[in-house]
Amino acid sequence: MEQIKLKPPVGARRGRKRVGRGDGSGHGTYSGRGCKGQKSRAGGGVRLGFEGGQLPLIKRLPRKRGFVNIFRTEYNVVNVGRLRVFSPNAEVTAKELLEVRLIKSARQPVKILGDGEIDRPLVVRANKFSAAAAKKIVDAGGRAEGI
Repeated sequence: MEQIKLKPPVGARRGRKRVGRGDGSGHGTYSGRGCKGQKSRAGGGVRLGFEGGQLPLIKRLPRKRGFVNIFRTEYNVVNVGRLRVFSPNAEVTAKELLEVRLIKSARQPVKILGDGEIDRPLVVRANKFSAAAAKKIVDAGGRAEGI
């Protein structure tokens, strides 16, 4: 079997910039460091966040409080009032909610919340229900089924 030899396109690989190698190179004399000053010296420059002695931004802001739970479950949230788009006695699942664009993604679990009114019986299948949402669905003659 013949081996394939891969090469980068012409001009994709450039040589390293060699500074301080004469004026003809375009990077002679000051070697791209400008004239004099702390930033022109070897090992020169200021530490990260230093603002010339002014109280730095990081010290001016209040300390960050609390924490972010990296294991938090993000839900697709749908209010009961938005379920009026379905016909009476329809079965509502994540797939149907996605088709009528009430949720953006079928990957995240669905939670039904109790804002709004529902006037028709529906069989709603979701991962979670708020107590108010489940009560409204049942009161309208439907069923709230957890997955």
